[in-house]
Amino acid sequence: MSDAVCDAPGAPANPSEAPVHPDLMLDDAAPETLLELFEKRGWGDGLPLVAPTTERVDEMLRSGAGDPPPPPDEIIATLPPRQGQASRRLLAVNAVLAGCPPGLLPVLTTAIRALARPEINLRGVNATTHPVAPLVVVHGAAVEALGFNSGLGTFGPGNRANATLGRALRLALLHIAGARPGDGDASTQGQPSKYSYCIAENAAASPWESYAHHRGITTDSAISVACGENPHNFHDMESETPPPILDKCASVMATLGSNNAPVSSAEFFVVLGPEHAASIAGAGWTRRDVQSYLYERARLPAAELRAAFDVTQRRPWLHALRDDDAMPVTDHPDNIRVLVAGGAGKHSCVIPSWGMTRSVTLPLEA
Repeated sequence: MSDAVCDAPGAPANPSEAPVHPDLMLDDAAPETLLELFEKRGWGDGLPLVAPTTERVDEMLRSGAGDPPPPPDEIIATLPPRQGQASRRLLAVNAVLAGCPPGLLPVLTTAIRALARPEINLRGVNATTHPVAPLVVVHGAAVEALGFNSGLGTFGPGNRANATLGRALRLALLHIAGARPGDGDASTQGQPSKYSYCIAENAAASPWESYAHHRGITTDSAISVACGENPHNFHDMESETPPPILDKCASVMATLGSNNAPVSSAEFFVVLGPEHAASIAGAGWTRRDVQSYLYERARLPAAELRAAFDVTQRRPWLHALRDDDAMPVTDHPDNIRVLVAGGAGKHSCVIPSWGMTRSVTLPLEA
């Protein structure tokens, strides 16, 4: 029995108006058959895929869509570099391909809306030789309701929602945006987070208000997208007061190797493990205190930063510093984004951005 792939993963915006191409009719439903088809056409991420049959895609479109459901061919966003139109149906196709359980399509569509915002600078994200990848962070009631892991091992592996949602976003970039290595994605070496990059905020373990509320989003659930590097771990097993913990964090931020070093407006995401967050908040420190401390401590001698780069984008006041002054690696405390995720253990991480990009947090929408 043939198992029809209902749509090409990067088909035109109104695939329902065109018949299924004969090449997209599979002789069998074996994973190897689908993988061979995708490999032949230059699709996919190189890993096994779930066949996006009409039935599976329709179920994905129905789940979590509200009543009445939004039109399946509604265009959610236009994605560079190919200026592909991401319809709800095409996103459902890529969610099925990635193995997403029913119900995750609203998370994907919201993340795609965020990714298309001008401050993300998706064209630059895809065109740069830097190994940047979009990180999706899920906030609020959706974390538990949809099965995301905000605790131990939130960056993976082992959780279906985290792994498949991040993968679905990447497949959408490959198939719709055209961000394949080469003409569409110029990253010199790539990075593992280009396969899947999704975590959830551990709001229950956070001593401060949720990150989404901190960013002004008051809905029950929200999605953040930030484009950056893989997580850079730092650990402190002994300290019970904020300065020693955050000094280690600052040392990770203040490096010449980061793409943020020549771009003073760049963001850093600081993802604190619950134990570090508890020690910091136990001393009476607020999220703002953490941002301010890291802003003051994450610095290098101005002469060292100037000698490292000929091409920079820095605020004018930074050029006025003397060579022996300490230059901050970011020009404002608000560029340091602090949230809590993960489980037991005294480890946290820093995620430097690509530099020429800003994160976006949006309410979760169907």
